[in-house]
Amino acid sequence: IDCPGHADYIKNMITGAAQMDAGILVVSAVDGVMPQTKEHILLAKQVGVPKLVVFLNKCDLVEDKDIFELIELEIRDVLSSNGFDGDNIPIIQGSALRVEGIKELLDTLDTYVEDPIRDLDK
Repeated sequence: IDCPGHADYIKNMITGAAQMDAGILVVSAVDGVMPQTKEHILLAKQVGVPKLVVFLNKCDLVEDKDIFELIELEIRDVLSSNGFDGDNIPIIQGSALRVEGIKELLDTLDTYVEDPIRDLDK
């Protein structure tokens, strides 16, 4: 479920997130943690999204790669302050446009997020 960061789409985010087994939080390496990022993390926790994986996108557009560590620290801090295990949530660096880090993201989803148990008799 794609949940854009714009405030007008928060209702859609809440509706979709209530049905998720996990979420991918996409954070721009150019912009870092934005107010909408914090809102999405808070709302994900409030509607019961059990696990998140973070994709730090647009890493190819950042010249000073040392900034990634600062962004990751801020992401982990916001995750922890909202009840997620911020120290252990995977953060994958990459570029969606250049298809960098996508394989690692998919591999992380396969190992970090358990397959949901579904009642097939319903």
